[in-house]
Amino acid sequence: MAIQPHLRVDEDDVHDVALLPGDPGRVERIADHCDAVVELAHNREYRLLNAEYAGVPLTVCSTGVGSPSAAIALEELAAVGVDTVIRPGTTGALQADVEIGDMVVATGAAKEEGTTKRYERVEYPAVPDFEVVRALSDAAEAAGEDVHVGPIVTDDAFYAETDDYVEDWEAAGLLAVEMEAAALFALARRKGLRAGAICTVDGNLVKGTQKGSGDTAEDELPPKARNNVERMIELALDAAATLG
Repeated sequence: MAIQPHLRVDEDDVHDVALLPGDPGRVERIADHCDAVVELAHNREYRLLNAEYAGVPLTVCSTGVGSPSAAIALEELAAVGVDTVIRPGTTGALQADVEIGDMVVATGAAKEEGTTKRYERVEYPAVPDFEVVRALSDAAEAAGEDVHVGPIVTDDAFYAETDDYVEDWEAAGLLAVEMEAAALFALARRKGLRAGAICTVDGNLVKGTQKGSGDTAEDELPPKARNNVERMIELALDAAATLG
């Protein structure tokens, strides 16, 4: 099998279970919780490494921002043998009772993005694997986290999320909005992979709070959400260890 053109890995390079954060910088943060870390590749937005957590071998691969690049990552990981993917990410809350720093485990993702439309009809559901959802929610509950389990929305246009969109998503009972899960869920289903997502809340669109209001790079996330990124990583790793 040829080296994958974007991820720059081959079939023998990766493990069965992979964590797929969006941010390449978060790959290193995940590695800090692991043992036996080996860097595999770093090309464009895709940074990959292998590691062990609780004795379970894992691959970590960043996807960049948005569904198109996430779909490329999943396509190429599936081609080289990955069979389970978990997205640990950040998300904006769409319900008033979902607080900054809470955890959200997705049971489905509305397709407010364009990538999945190139693969299938919009009526086909973007849903995670039940075993992955259960592993993530069990890990969060065992850690005493405030966790919300339910549907989210995946949107392409971060700066076009108007009040009308937010009101409609809120009325539909969607918990939060992010930019990659629908593509990962839909493509994983089509390829027979297991997929899931756990995200920590970095703002609440209903209340008018949003990440990125600070003046420095460290201020991208509010303090509670920054702290919860580490706890979210631990929860994703705990779940991955049970699925490996």
